[in-house]
Amino acid sequence: MPDLWSSSSAADWRRALRAYEEVIGAQGVESLPELDSWYRTELPAAIASRAERHVTHEELVHITRWKMARGVWRARNLVLVRGNDPAVVLDTSRAAIAKVPHPTAPISGLAQLAGVGPATASAVMAAAEPGIYPFLDELIAAQVPGLGEVAYTMKYCGLYADALRDRAREVGGGWTAVDVERALWAAAGGKAGVG
Repeated sequence: MPDLWSSSSAADWRRALRAYEEVIGAQGVESLPELDSWYRTELPAAIASRAERHVTHEELVHITRWKMARGVWRARNLVLVRGNDPAVVLDTSRAAIAKVPHPTAPISGLAQLAGVGPATASAVMAAAEPGIYPFLDELIAAQVPGLGEVAYTMKYCGLYADALRDRAREVGGGWTAVDVERALWAAAGGKAGVG
């Protein structure tokens, strides 16, 4: 389904989302299926189980590896993320997640960590609050009319998230912004640049 965004059929959207795992496997990245499964299932449960929601240093490193495996590998960013002090990651992520539901403050807060830009920060927030914050991915953003050229700014992140939340409401049936993001990525066949 090359132009899922323009479809108003909930069946088209469900079909694309059901194909997500298959498309993940078809990317040919050895670590991606395992990282993606962890990212979609274990990480959200771990974050939700904490009295003060946060991510650990190890989780941030895994999120960064997932993001790069799904898109473009940037070894320098991974080195920078690994270099963050674990206590700073915990404190920064706790403070950022506490700013939910602000449209951009959690992402801006997380982007203060070394090696963490808006895309990686959005990946953290998509795991913590999938109804509010979709993962910012160039492949998906390019499919959304009216957003213009992909920009890794807070304004762009806000517009992108608004568009995906609106589409989730239109699809209905309890869809989240993250469901829309995954369906669009799968419908496009995956892989593209991820900031």
